[in-house]
Formats: sequence, structure tokens, C-alpha cells
Amino acid sequence: MRTDGRGRPRLEQPRRPGNTAREEILDAAAELFTSLGYASTSTRRIADAVGMRQASLYHHFGTKDEILDALLAGTVDEALELAAELLAEPGPFAPRLHALVVGDASQLCQSRWNLGALYLLPELRVGRFEILRLRREELRRRYRQLSVGVISESGGPPDSDDLPFRLVESVINRRSDDGGCAPEQPWVIADGALRVLGWDGDFEHVRCFSAQRLRLAFC
Repeated sequence: MRTDGRGRPRLEQPRRPGNTAREEILDAAAELFTSLGYASTSTRRIADAVGMRQASLYHHFGTKDEILDALLAGTVDEALELAAELLAEPGPFAPRLHALVVGDASQLCQSRWNLGALYLLPELRVGRFEILRLRREELRRRYRQLSVGVISESGGPPDSDDLPFRLVESVINRRSDDGGCAPEQPWVIADGALRVLGWDGDFEHVRCFSAQRLRLAFC
């Protein structure tokens, strides 16, 4: 048996990826929430998937809602921080929006489970998840700020400012349909986000900017 510094000893060796029991719980919950649904997943089922007692799970999360909150925070916090940084940086808007789309879409593509789909759960419409909904709306607002800048610079259609955010959401739908993303998909989506805003500049340049800004191997 194994302990993780908190709670009771584990029933068996870890069966989930993660350096801590908390990370293993989140991995198991992500799989169950995305495959069975939130309402159909109990904390006992999550504990069984990890290989721990249900009582031990409560040393890490007091409720199932707390687990969902932790999972969803991980899908939006990094993108929100990146968007704030890009909005504060000088220079043309197109490269900055491109970098945000690549970074956000890459995160949605690379996560082990399709966590973005959890935002579609009907349970998120209730009041206790309002903060999560507001944070996602804040991310959407920052997307639109960058998009408006691109439209202004390129003379694009003024009513298209919400389209880049919607394009990134297509990653969620694509993963739900076939379970994966091609490595190039975040870059294709980012290129498409600029095109729908009327931008027709040097795509090699903006791709190199995104690669350098996000420290990704591309150029």
C-alpha cells in the first residue's frame, strides 16, 4: 500500500497518471465525467477508478462539485492569463490573436480527456458554477477584444468578432466526434480565425510569432 501524505493508505499501487493522489483523482473524474456524464458519476465510482477508499477521496475533495470545479479551472486559467498578457503587449493584433488561438486550442487538443466538453454539461447552468461560467465569458470577451483589433486593422466584417472563439470551440466538438486532434489543427484553426476576420497578411510571419511566443517548435 502507498500513502500520499494525506488520508489513509492506498488500497493498491497507482493505476492512474499523476504525481499525487489528487492528480489521479482528477484524471479518473475527467474520464468518467466525459464518458458517463456528471450526474451518472459518483464519488465512489471515482475512488474505485483510482484504487482508493471513498473516505480517502474526501481528504482531497469535499464534494463532487469541487472536482468538476478543479477540472474546469484548468481549462480556462492558462488561456485567460495568456489573453491578458497578449492584450497588454504592443504591436499588431493579428499575431497576438493567432498566438492565443494556438495556445488555447493546443491545450484543448493535448489534454488526456476532452475537458472542454464539460462546459456543455447541463449541471453547469446552476448557480453554484456561476464563477466558472463568468471566467469562460471573460475569456470570450478577451478573444473579442483582440478580434476587434484585427477587424479594425484589416477592414474585415464588424460582426465577425465572436468567430475566433467559436472556432476554438470546434476542437471540443471534433474530439467528441472522433476522439482526437491532428497536430496541425491548432495552427489551422488560428489561421482560419484570422481569415474570417478579413486578415490576409503573411501567415508564415504570424505562425513564427506564435511559435516564439508560446515556445513551440515550428519555425
